[in-house]
Amino acid sequence: MSSSSQPSDHGSVKSYVTGLILSLVLTVIPFGAVMLGSFSLPVNVGIIVVTAILQILVQLVMFMHLDFKTEEGWNMLSFVFTVSILALVVGGSLWIMQHLHLNMMIG
Repeated sequence: MSSSSQPSDHGSVKSYVTGLILSLVLTVIPFGAVMLGSFSLPVNVGIIVVTAILQILVQLVMFMHLDFKTEEGWNMLSFVFTVSILALVVGGSLWIMQHLHLNMMIG
């Protein structure tokens, strides 16, 4: 029997419900901000970015049980590696698209 099937490896119902409620709130906030239309574009973008980052943290802690314990070091190391590769790919793609846009401008 593998160690991943042990009940102690999974979160409690309370942590899952808390994660669900936080996820719903962090989804409704940017939706409401955009649909109300009472904020400017930069403020809306800021609200969306901040709630997206908080949403990622809630998902990682509440549902994936990623924490900073020393025995979980390999999980954290693989997460940091994944985030850095993702940032490199997304940043590089945006940089390439920006340069293509500048090179394709007529006039």
